[in-house]
Amino acid sequence: QVQLVESGGGLVQAGDSLRLSCAASGGTFSSKVMGWHRQAPGKEREFVASITWSGALTWYADSVKGRFTISRDNAKNTVYLQMNSLKPEDTAVYYCAVRVPTTSRYDYWGQGTQVTVSS
Repeated sequence: QVQLVESGGGLVQAGDSLRLSCAASGGTFSSKVMGWHRQAPGKEREFVASITWSGALTWYADSVKGRFTISRDNAKNTVYLQMNSLKPEDTAVYYCAVRVPTTSRYDYWGQGTQVTVSS
């Protein structure tokens, strides 16, 4: 059974940084795309960033470009999200997810980690 476990969330002030981690287990993640999504209170879940197996390709939502960086360590089956210059509007539950490259649908999701940015 595939399991994704996020960590690294917390309460920070605007302008601070956080690094989220997502440890994957129970499956084969080679060739998979791993991504981060977030859901703020009262809003729909939205895409944040994703990365291919090789790390050669990354995608970012416009709202986080230049501030967030996604990376992965395949030896550890772990994907990271480095978040800099955090803003109050980044406050959300952040979810890790995995999909095959040929579809846009994410098949497995983690439980999420809360990120709260105070002004």
